[in-house]
Amino acid sequence: MNIDVKVGRIGGRSGDTVVIGVFQDRPLEAKDAAGIDEKLRKYVSGILGYGDFSGKEQTTSLLYPDGEASPSRVILVGLGNPESFTLETARQAGSLAAKTAVDCSISEISTLVHGPGDSDASVEDCAQATVEGALLGTYHHTAFKSDENEAIGTLDRMTIYSGSKAAVGNVRAGATTGQIVSQGAIMARDLSNAPGNALPPRLLADAARKMAKSAGLSCEVLNKKDIEALKMGALLAVSQGSDEPPRFIIMERGTASKKRDTLVLVGKGITFDSGGISIKPSGSMEDMKHDMSGAAAVIGAMQAIGKLKPTLHVVGIVPASENLPDGKAMKPGDVITAMSGKTIEVINTDAEGRLVLADALAYSARYKPAAVIDLATLTGACVIALGDAASGMMGNDEKLLQRVKMAGEKSGERVWHLPIWKEHHDQIKGRTGDIKNSGGRSAGALTAGAFLENFVDFPWVHLDIAGTAYSDKLSPYGPAGATGEGARLLVQFVRDWDRDHK
Repeated sequence: MNIDVKVGRIGGRSGDTVVIGVFQDRPLEAKDAAGIDEKLRKYVSGILGYGDFSGKEQTTSLLYPDGEASPSRVILVGLGNPESFTLETARQAGSLAAKTAVDCSISEISTLVHGPGDSDASVEDCAQATVEGALLGTYHHTAFKSDENEAIGTLDRMTIYSGSKAAVGNVRAGATTGQIVSQGAIMARDLSNAPGNALPPRLLADAARKMAKSAGLSCEVLNKKDIEALKMGALLAVSQGSDEPPRFIIMERGTASKKRDTLVLVGKGITFDSGGISIKPSGSMEDMKHDMSGAAAVIGAMQAIGKLKPTLHVVGIVPASENLPDGKAMKPGDVITAMSGKTIEVINTDAEGRLVLADALAYSARYKPAAVIDLATLTGACVIALGDAASGMMGNDEKLLQRVKMAGEKSGERVWHLPIWKEHHDQIKGRTGDIKNSGGRSAGALTAGAFLENFVDFPWVHLDIAGTAYSDKLSPYGPAGATGEGARLLVQFVRDWDRDHK
């Protein structure tokens, strides 16, 4: 989609389709109408006067002025109560308007920025959210469709109008950022939606290399011999049941320096998870192509970070493997030695994500990071606890936890703080090895976090995205399937850190 930003009033051009945000039970006030053509403003105000469209959040109305105003169509989108307006309101409104246009085979729209002036949010942030909603809301994964009759309409161009010359620079900056961040999230969706046979570890590594080249990042991919040399016994154990060898992917923006902090982002990259010897039930196992959603989020975030060019040193790490059963696969009762030297007693081979993350977290220590965030579709227990409303968040540093929470609120990718207590560490104490890779069903998300904490000696946050990474239902700004969860949060986290440490 092409994004244009112009100074002027919306709705003065004949034949346009324009989008106007309407607050609930409120007429178009001066601050709402400053960027609207006078003739169009009178027309819309008259329509609102009938009371048929209240402006309730997540509602739309499609109008046909038919000569009473210049545009051919007007899409009204509800913004809800102005007192409860947030960036998420703008994001969802942008999505709903864009979806409405696509459903009507409209390829171009003009819009105002949704919401600035009615909250603490800046014009730039609202412009970013408006663009993100439009791009994410019209996403469809069609790479494997062959039937041309299933072709889905697209929104080719969105023009954003600023009624103020003074604000146009901020609108343009927000729109550009929104486009870059959305493209990163879309890449994450594409990677996660790809079937397991189309994206084994070696091809995931190829995708990361290609992305890095286009985004100005460095990328190193370690093969099985490299992984063996580093004594990453946990990653090797998970991969040994597959004919596809593992990969360890390292992407970097910038270089280490005493003058700048290093942030490390780690994503679980199990490109297909059968459960191994502890095999999963067959129902919905096809969704286990999404078990690399943490990796997808990191790769998508690194693409955006490369294009946004923060002054920080940012490292993205992906331990990639399949988890399959065969004669060589790891077995319950096996004891493996992780890169850190800690021994792990395998209780359940379907608790494999924490094993590959253990080696990735241990590897992260070499960067002497100021902060490390890992993302993983790690536990069904987190889905039971939080559903798809938020990702579970655990960690060892209160300030870092708060930073991640704030980034989640701003990006619309919410997290909820869960504890890791001594009791959870006690639950995974090993009988044969140092620790067990599963503490059983009780507190399953928390014992998984406790397991990972054994491999960190730096400020660290773990995000369990099992409930948020993919869905079988429509989301406010996306179809069923992969959501790209975490990519936008990571980018926001890095941008906030960069801003605060300049």
